[in-house]
Amino acid sequence: MSVNKAILVGNLGKDPELRYTPSGTAVCTFSLATSDRFKNKQGEQQERTEWHNIVVWAGLAEICGKYLTKGKQVYIEGRIQNRSYDDRDGNKRYISEIVASEMQMLSRAGEQGSSGGGSGSGSGSGSGSGSYGRPASQVNEPAGRPEDPPFNPDDDIPF
Repeated sequence: MSVNKAILVGNLGKDPELRYTPSGTAVCTFSLATSDRFKNKQGEQQERTEWHNIVVWAGLAEICGKYLTKGKQVYIEGRIQNRSYDDRDGNKRYISEIVASEMQMLSRAGEQGSSGGGSGSGSGSGSGSGSYGRPASQVNEPAGRPEDPPFNPDDDIPF
């Protein structure tokens, strides 16, 4: 058995680029920044930012292209893919990317960045196999799965 799964929460580094393959399949690409905060040996706060290349296919790609913008905070779930290509000068280049299967918008409408996160303002899922997940009309539903009941701290705990 093997597992290839990546889960990221970060901010878009640039506006998504939405393109279509010759067969008409949507593909959206963007960069996502994740940051870690830690103290160095001298006790000073440090921050390290990692940049991730995100690729989204099909219906979810169209949702990303329509609703995501630079600075927005998103949750991305997908798989890690490594590939190579030849650049303009003929040099072989290697790239790691996350092929997203799920995306959750975490920034509220009109809100940029991680200055609060807050509850989600939309969601969608899909894959390169043509599965569109939730339709675009459901993009503005709240975070979480629709089948999950709301949390109530007054509920009896069965143990």
